[in-house]
Amino acid sequence: MNILVVGLSHNTAPVEIREKVAFSPTAMAEPLQQMLALDAVNEGIIVSTCNRVELYATSREPERAIIQLQHFLADFHKLSFERIEEHLYDLHGEDAIRHVLRVAASLDSMIIGEPQILGQIKTAYGYASEFKTAGLILNRFMHKAFSVAKRVRTETAIASNAVSVSFAAVELARKIFSNLEDKTVMLIGAGEMCELAARHFINNGIAEVLVTNRTFSRAEKLAAEFNGRAVSFENFRDQLHQVDIVLSSTGAPDYVLEAKKLSEVIRLRRNKPMFLIDIAVPRDIDPKANKIDNIYLYDVDDLQGVVQANLKERKKEADKAEAIINEEIVQFYRWLSTLEVKPTIVALRRKLEELRQTEVKKTLANLSADDKTAKSIDALTRALVNKILHQPTSILKDAQNSEDGDAYIDAVRTLFDLPVPVADDSTATDGAGQKD
Repeated sequence: MNILVVGLSHNTAPVEIREKVAFSPTAMAEPLQQMLALDAVNEGIIVSTCNRVELYATSREPERAIIQLQHFLADFHKLSFERIEEHLYDLHGEDAIRHVLRVAASLDSMIIGEPQILGQIKTAYGYASEFKTAGLILNRFMHKAFSVAKRVRTETAIASNAVSVSFAAVELARKIFSNLEDKTVMLIGAGEMCELAARHFINNGIAEVLVTNRTFSRAEKLAAEFNGRAVSFENFRDQLHQVDIVLSSTGAPDYVLEAKKLSEVIRLRRNKPMFLIDIAVPRDIDPKANKIDNIYLYDVDDLQGVVQANLKERKKEADKAEAIINEEIVQFYRWLSTLEVKPTIVALRRKLEELRQTEVKKTLANLSADDKTAKSIDALTRALVNKILHQPTSILKDAQNSEDGDAYIDAVRTLFDLPVPVADDSTATDGAGQKD
């Protein structure tokens, strides 16, 4: 049985293509059932996010299943196959297993280490479980993916460094103040970047949020979202001595905070540290403020520098994560192979035993053999069958962990006309270790 992946992502397709093949998260029953109705597909899961749409499936005919899945993706969304063909990728076997584990561990994300994708895969698996399109293999595989993602986050620091400008600001503030729980932040301007950074600060326990904006109603609206307080733009400088952290992004042509004013503010604060984050272009805060003792001023370039340094650190940690995935692939592949090898060996032994018993009965029927002779013939033929089976059985067991395993299994089934094995839960636990 093969695991397959067919899909496209931010690596292969622009957003205008990705949005055309996206599946609605509130209407997954129909596409999942249509996917499972493809005659070469045994199990199916659909992962659909803003950055990727991927179909996970199992099949005994991977090449035919891949073609069917590719056309299903186009047909379901009423697109010509040619429209999306160049953006699609398809994987099977070890390549597919590696890809899904890397996606779950956020190694294939636009931002390495971001946590959202794991939750999105869990949601996709939840739909497949609800509509019964995930069977034994994908059930086990998804739990393996979840445990690998958890292991990557536990054993590496892949998600420990801020890689967005807004969160980098919070990370720097924690270095300056250590504890943010008794701190006050002021937003100067009510743009998206300020708002996002403020949310990060609130999530990290900031005590109070003040908001000022040239349009006071906008300041009131944003302050209400944060359970904060709106301040008139004309008077906000008079309240700066109460503020520990300033986030500024106004779009003003000139500085809204001069170094001279900030010198007065720091005196009123009795030299208590003050963290200023200027994410405006052109800048809102006079860069000379950085020369004032106990004032820490960072502009957008400074924050981008922090982000880039952190991205480099995440990429170093990604190498550790890849090693973990390589290790886990071996374990999962070993389990997956047992689903095919053990039933094949059992079927082969059963077939040869049936042939042996049939031929022994024929022989004994034509002989006037006593019990001792009959037992000797039975033992002789049993020993011959065991000796004949020893070599192919050993080869099959050894081959189950190699790339040629499927070829050996298919050859044995064809040569001895064996039935296709059906994996069940009892077979699944053999050689698999404990469940994830």
